Amino acid sequence: MTKNNLINKFKKFFNILFIDRIFSNTKNCRLKIICIGRNYSDHARELGNQVPSEPVVFLKPQSAILSHKHPFYIPEWTQEVHHEVELVVKIDRLGKTISEAHAPRYYSEVSLGLDLTARDVQARLKAKGHPWERAKAFDGSAVIGQFMALEQLGKDVQDLSFTLTNHGNVLQEGQTKDMLFSVNRLIAEVSKFMTLKVGDLLFTGTPAGVAAVQSGDRLVGSLEGHDLFAVNVK
Repeated sequence: MTKNNLINKFKKFFNILFIDRIFSNTKNCRLKIICIGRNYSDHARELGNQVPSEPVVFLKPQSAILSHKHPFYIPEWTQEVHHEVELVVKIDRLGKTISEAHAPRYYSEVSLGLDLTARDVQARLKAKGHPWERAKAFDGSAVIGQFMALEQLGKDVQDLSFTLTNHGNVLQEGQTKDMLFSVNRLIAEVSKFMTLKVGDLLFTGTPAGVAAVQSGDRLVGSLEGHDLFAVNVK
């Protein structure tokens, strides 16, 4: 075997290893987190925002995910991180330009999550007309609880109740029937502009009651009486 043949063989071997590693690392990853802002009128009003006539959509990267088993550390660069509890829908089919009528075929599990927001940073960005990523997409800003099958809950996705508590005190409570835009409408709207993939997560908006978190808080998200996450704030 010539030297060139040997080099090419090694290149092929390491390329295969590299490709295998890429696919093994991405096979089960959640590729994108799609978030909806101002989907409850009372929350829009509490922040002095207009009630939208169409969904307000933004994204968080995969690196924003914080497991419900891990604590949240308040970043040093913000003085005001707000909790926003939300129903989270997991996409379980590949789809594009999905009709509202067909949207229920694309999900079967839901959870609760926290869209943690650096409100002071967001206010500065909004004042300048800049995007919100610095305030919304930082590491650990997307807490995700355990998922439950809608079949197990035994209720329609637009008939669910959820709460966020801190050491037993209710901070936020919401009902999905109060959404301005239903889950099916959101899926139809978002899929006009981007392909939805298996594992994608849809944060559907938060009700009123958002406020700053403090070190020592223990935030528990409950959906229909089921505790789906408990996060200690450090």
